[in-house]
Amino acid sequence: MINNILKGIKAYTGTFALISQLKLWKYFAIPIIISVVTAFIIGLSAYGLSDNIGRFIAKIWFWDWGKETFTAISTIIGGIVVIAIGLILYKHIIMAFSAPFMSPVSEKIEAHLTGVERHNHRKTSFQEQLWRGIRINIRNLGKELLFTIPLLLFKFIPIVNIFSTALLFLLQAYYAGFGNMDYTLERHFKYKESINFVGKHKGIAIGNGIVFMLFLLIPVVGVILVLPMSVTASSINTVNLLEQENSLNHNSVIV
Repeated sequence: MINNILKGIKAYTGTFALISQLKLWKYFAIPIIISVVTAFIIGLSAYGLSDNIGRFIAKIWFWDWGKETFTAISTIIGGIVVIAIGLILYKHIIMAFSAPFMSPVSEKIEAHLTGVERHNHRKTSFQEQLWRGIRINIRNLGKELLFTIPLLLFKFIPIVNIFSTALLFLLQAYYAGFGNMDYTLERHFKYKESINFVGKHKGIAIGNGIVFMLFLLIPVVGVILVLPMSVTASSINTVNLLEQENSLNHNSVIV
């Protein structure tokens, strides 16, 4: 698992140069706009809601003693809740609506890496790619929220909240990497097959998603570069995994 996580991270090396070499920047124009607009709307909402959520949480403290301290802590927790949910919504929104634009990018990267210009892939239209992206990300959003809510509740438990923060970050990283991998997988596998493939390679998805999440910590530049860098890195890893599986299948047939 750790080795695969490191592979997912290492794939980011040289992504900027590869995008320039294959002249892929034009494909990222609309996704970058989607990313910036979505980040702005969610950031504005988070700023306005954090205090309200903090005050709402503080109402469960009925005693006068420690009221101010608990309210201050609740406000911080409220901010964390809004940021966590905001990041979840942000990544699934941009990955869902960017799907038709990212598929050609991953296809060109695959052709470059394999040396085969015309693969015998599943043929999908713009609308089918968009629906696939929406479907995958709605599914992942539901799963992620299911695990995120309990982890957020652990924020109220001292010491344990440190581990819950790390788990929350890795959970978000996994589903970010999942979405990025599917841009390549949608040409090779149907919906359920793609889910099973990512499930077998969780480490790669987490590694890709870790850098994805770290990009979002960079003001302005992060939301501009996060998709180009992460999709390119994920395409490299996913194509390599597919090539390895094809090779294993071929060898098993020969035997």
